[in-house]
Amino acid sequence: MDFLTLFLIYLCFVLAVTALLCLCSGRKESFLTRRVNRASQVLSLVIPTQLQRVTHRALHRLFHTRSCLFVVLHVALQAAVFGEYTWEVFVYCWELQFHPLLLLLPYLLLAGNLCCFLLCSRANPGTVTKSNAASLVKVYAYDGVLFQRGLVCPTCTVEKPARSKHCSVCRTCVHRFDHHCVWVNNCIGACNAGVFLLYLLSLTATAGAVAAVTAAFLIQVLLLSNIMHGTYLDAQGQEQPVEIPFLVQHLFLTFPRIVFMLGFVILLTLVLGGYCCFSLYLALTNQTTNEWCKSRRFGGSPHLPSQPRDRPLIYKNIYSKGIWRNLKEIFNPPTVLERKKK
Repeated sequence: MDFLTLFLIYLCFVLAVTALLCLCSGRKESFLTRRVNRASQVLSLVIPTQLQRVTHRALHRLFHTRSCLFVVLHVALQAAVFGEYTWEVFVYCWELQFHPLLLLLPYLLLAGNLCCFLLCSRANPGTVTKSNAASLVKVYAYDGVLFQRGLVCPTCTVEKPARSKHCSVCRTCVHRFDHHCVWVNNCIGACNAGVFLLYLLSLTATAGAVAAVTAAFLIQVLLLSNIMHGTYLDAQGQEQPVEIPFLVQHLFLTFPRIVFMLGFVILLTLVLGGYCCFSLYLALTNQTTNEWCKSRRFGGSPHLPSQPRDRPLIYKNIYSKGIWRNLKEIFNPPTVLERKKK
């Protein structure tokens, strides 16, 4: 089995696992969740109790409390990629007289991404407090399915506005709650949803720009070396025309770190691009991640007391106002006065 076949099998495996995790992460009692729970039950019989407690505390600290670990990991990954890009690619591309704007584009996008990152992580997502709860209740109407009037958050002891949710990580209720993002160490809500969307778009564009410049550099190296038009000796000592598997293997052996970085950045671009498309879909339809997940699992939700049990509840998105008005609402959240005017 040649090098390219092994590389493609590895890439397909990584993409398949990523897609499986994305598909199963939003489903309650999914196949993946049941298998993980079953495996944890089996391992609990073998792993010492003290080690289980330490692991449980570490996982709780990592995923259920506000921690800067993922922020540090995020910055470290960006520093590693741009360090490798600057040291290995930028210098060579400068010597090959690439256009300066093309070389500086990843750095310009990185600067914009860091600005969006800081704004998103430091901004108030829209915390619901006792002082503003009464006014926030009037912003969005209750749909009677996902959001019901009169519910009080047992932790914050305030009436929950429509489209809000209590975040167990931040320990507060967030208006128009989307999700808690560990990468920015903050909740995504009404006040920072627009900046978060710009952060995702700029991050995807940054990864794509690095991948494009790196790929252009490797192609230029192949063109200058004339290896694409030559021949090579196989294991039997016979001359063979140069094909794509040989070119990939040659690049991997000549520039292993650059090829590995390119593969990582391409995979990152694909994953981020898919998540960007999903986030744009939610923005254009005026939905949040929390509402999208709840609507998909709504088949198992209980009936409202006012509805007969033999009539199934039907969820309908009552917050969509058209593409442009939905997109405008992301960057300019409505207030009580704006809703009264409408």
